[in-house]
Amino acid sequence: MDRRLTPYSGRVAHVSLSGVVNAPLTEGLQAQVIVPVANLCASPDGTRDRQLLLGDAVTVIDRDQGHVFVMSAKDGYCGWMAEGNLGQGPAPTHWVAAPGTHLYAEPQVQAREKMALSLGSRLAVVGSWGAWANTPHGFVPLRHLRALGDWAEDPVTVAESLLGTPYLWGGNSRFGLDCSGLVQLSMHCCGKPCPGDSDMQMSLGRLLSANEPMRRGDLILWKGHVALVADRDRIIHANGHTMSVAHEGIKDAVARISAGGGGLVLARQRV
Repeated sequence: MDRRLTPYSGRVAHVSLSGVVNAPLTEGLQAQVIVPVANLCASPDGTRDRQLLLGDAVTVIDRDQGHVFVMSAKDGYCGWMAEGNLGQGPAPTHWVAAPGTHLYAEPQVQAREKMALSLGSRLAVVGSWGAWANTPHGFVPLRHLRALGDWAEDPVTVAESLLGTPYLWGGNSRFGLDCSGLVQLSMHCCGKPCPGDSDMQMSLGRLLSANEPMRRGDLILWKGHVALVADRDRIIHANGHTMSVAHEGIKDAVARISAGGGGLVLARQRV
């Protein structure tokens, strides 16, 4: 079983694993992320695997000295996070459609900002004040939000809105992204399901044959790396070469990654 997708902390398992693991079972408790970005780790205080954003829903399966083992609702990813990152609140109604925004204490541009939010964050809008959305966390410019279900149309356009975002291993936000984080965030903003890591993303869509030309939105996958095709000559990816989200020529990237020991392209997928 892949530990990243197995709701079993090593001590307690989700009821979906009944008959699969010999451990106490729980239906878990429902909660949501209440901070801008929360690290999802392999162990309590361990290395970061992925990140969840404000408003993301989780099922809490286990607790251990200020940490909780959770399963993410959006992709099934499992791991540990700080217990203080979670809370309760109304179900989100909107998502942040701008690359980034701020929550403000009052509905005016001169007000003190309370926190910065990333593209993809989810909020419950409980009212409006002119050009401002009122949420349990504070006020957000309405023009930065879209209703859940009102998705973006093109994952590449979403990714291109994040050009220059710094590279961060396991990053899923405007504050830092890795290759699979960029692909997942871009897909989710278009209402498309997408797993969290590049090896999982190899199962997305249809495998292209060797002689099929690639088009905008296709994926190119190496061992441990993934990129979105921007056009016939370029990809966009979060990469450790530029340490950012950047465009790169397809031929240049293939040659550079191979020369650097990253191997050959493993797959080209049409999502």
